[in-house]
Amino acid sequence: MLGRLKALLSLGTPINPSAFRATMSTSTSQPQVATFASGCFWGVQHIFLKHFPPTENKGILNTAVGYTGGKEDVQDPSYEQVCSGQTNHAEAVRIEFDPAVVSYDELVEFFYRTHDPTTSNRQGADQGTQYRSAIFYNTPEQETVAKRVTEEVQKKHFDPIGKKIVTEIVPAGKWWDAEDYHQLYLFKNPMGYQCPTHRLHW
Repeated sequence: MLGRLKALLSLGTPINPSAFRATMSTSTSQPQVATFASGCFWGVQHIFLKHFPPTENKGILNTAVGYTGGKEDVQDPSYEQVCSGQTNHAEAVRIEFDPAVVSYDELVEFFYRTHDPTTSNRQGADQGTQYRSAIFYNTPEQETVAKRVTEEVQKKHFDPIGKKIVTEIVPAGKWWDAEDYHQLYLFKNPMGYQCPTHRLHW
């Protein structure tokens, strides 16, 4: 947390946001939305965009960092409120994607590859409910896929090392975009704080 607060003091460099957006590959399919939480949302957004850059038409159309999964009576929470742990919101990434190019299955597996899903309410030194591992499914089909991929990843990557995935798989609720300075933070601030668990684990 201290590292993140220090990082917020940096001004960052200007970027062109349009470089991080893309259009659908065809007019016959509709964009879908995936919502993931796996620790500090700066790093989650950063690693997805690094490996699925919209400029290379790899399926991700747009992303946003924000807050979800919190108490229903808390409207439009601020970063400070979420960090207090009192709202129960998770720091999350909302990914708009083209299912004709990248499947939801692939995105769920990539989500698991890029953090530690075996720690409850923690990624690296970041601790608190806002840093929990969660898949917020947007359709019944996404729920089915998320549970199946979770079982496959558990069996292949975590059973052999005696660890258990603790990722929540829950319905997507109200989404709140985070403040502008959080959006694409690590592209604006390449030397900014990044949780060490946000890397390819296999």
